[in-house]
Amino acid sequence: MGIMKKITTLFLCIVLLLPSMVFAETEDERRARLEAQLQQVERQILNQRVLVENKQQERQSLERDLDLIDGEIVQAQLGIQARSVAIEQLGSQIEDKEEVIIILNDRLDKQQKSLAELIRKARAVDDFSLVEVMLSNENFSEFFTDVENFRAVNRSLNDSLTALVEIKTDTYTQKLSLEDKQLSEAEMKQAQEIEKQNIEAQETAKEQILTVTKGQEAAYQALLVSQQKSAAQLKSQLFEILGGGAAIPFPEAVGYAQVAQRMTGTPAALILAILEQESSYGSNIGGCTMGDVSLGKDIMHPDRDKPPFLAIAVEIGFDPATQQVSCPLRRSDGSRIGWGGAMGPSQFIPSTWAIYGGFKKDSAGNYSYVKSQDAIRTLLGKSSAGNPFSNQDAFLATGLLLRDNGANGSYNSDRTAALRYYAGWGGATRPENAFYGDGVMKRKQRLDGDIRVLLGQ
Repeated sequence: MGIMKKITTLFLCIVLLLPSMVFAETEDERRARLEAQLQQVERQILNQRVLVENKQQERQSLERDLDLIDGEIVQAQLGIQARSVAIEQLGSQIEDKEEVIIILNDRLDKQQKSLAELIRKARAVDDFSLVEVMLSNENFSEFFTDVENFRAVNRSLNDSLTALVEIKTDTYTQKLSLEDKQLSEAEMKQAQEIEKQNIEAQETAKEQILTVTKGQEAAYQALLVSQQKSAAQLKSQLFEILGGGAAIPFPEAVGYAQVAQRMTGTPAALILAILEQESSYGSNIGGCTMGDVSLGKDIMHPDRDKPPFLAIAVEIGFDPATQQVSCPLRRSDGSRIGWGGAMGPSQFIPSTWAIYGGFKKDSAGNYSYVKSQDAIRTLLGKSSAGNPFSNQDAFLATGLLLRDNGANGSYNSDRTAALRYYAGWGGATRPENAFYGDGVMKRKQRLDGDIRVLLGQ
């Protein structure tokens, strides 16, 4: 019986292992599966968005608004599914990049050792004079063989140096790509947590509506009236801005956004919605300065952002060593992701501000101010350069970027512009980012109403 039990146990172990042995997923199959899952969720998100948008066109009622809340909860849940797949994709890409960097570092180490050996040989050659080399050989054929060997060493030395530079450049490029993917992963995980909180808030709101109204339409209409803010309330309301600055009165924020709208055509409510959502999603991540070091690395990107930041400081007249900018993102374990350095209420990084602020880079990588190309100064008719730490200038820059992203007042164009603001042109169509555009448009609708009440329209 003991032998039979062992055989049976062994047979069961083999049966249990067979699926993983036979059906082990290759990396290509895994990538294809994840992409197919993402496309499936994208179709569901698109269908759900159409349902929500159609429901929004109906007359406001208790049934309609409860259906909207349910629809928005489903949208958010689908967004979480999409980001879960995208995070898994990024995790695989990060692993690939880390493996490539390990291989490159190994090649770099071997190349450095090879270079060191070639240098030793070259020095040994240099220690002999031509006469000594000739006298050390019994015949001319050996002499010429040695000379050719010396030349081969020098050629190998040059080739090795070239290869070393290429490996270092490739390693640096791969590391930058890895940092970008890690940053994307961290931002997605952060958005994931916020969306989960939003779902909980929406479910709570639905429960409160049902509790107060007991399902009665008349009671719901009375609740809506009681929740409407008056012009007086809006005038005393504060609007949170980014970059560590204090909140400003809502009417003041509306004024800045309306000026930007007149200059760019970007709706004032869209500008406010972007700035409000960015603030609520944690873009204001603390105060650092250019020279700060976080986990052994500068907080500001040394090549992309430091040169334009220094040029902006010279032109505007602030001290770059003490001016506060954003800090890098941190994971829950305290490790660092990406770079800081974003400036002012609109949290533009210096290299992006340079586009609208008239700072141009020459072939050597140095930035200089070109007054005629300062769109902010020109539009506002200022006598000084556009300032990323000025509220009006920052609001205008946001309007300019949204305009260049395609915003023109229609729902689809404004939503797309918001997505491009958040995820770039390439990421605007990705289903895992849909939540951002939906959130901005929901805020825009509310802010449109608030602006009309404030202005007595």
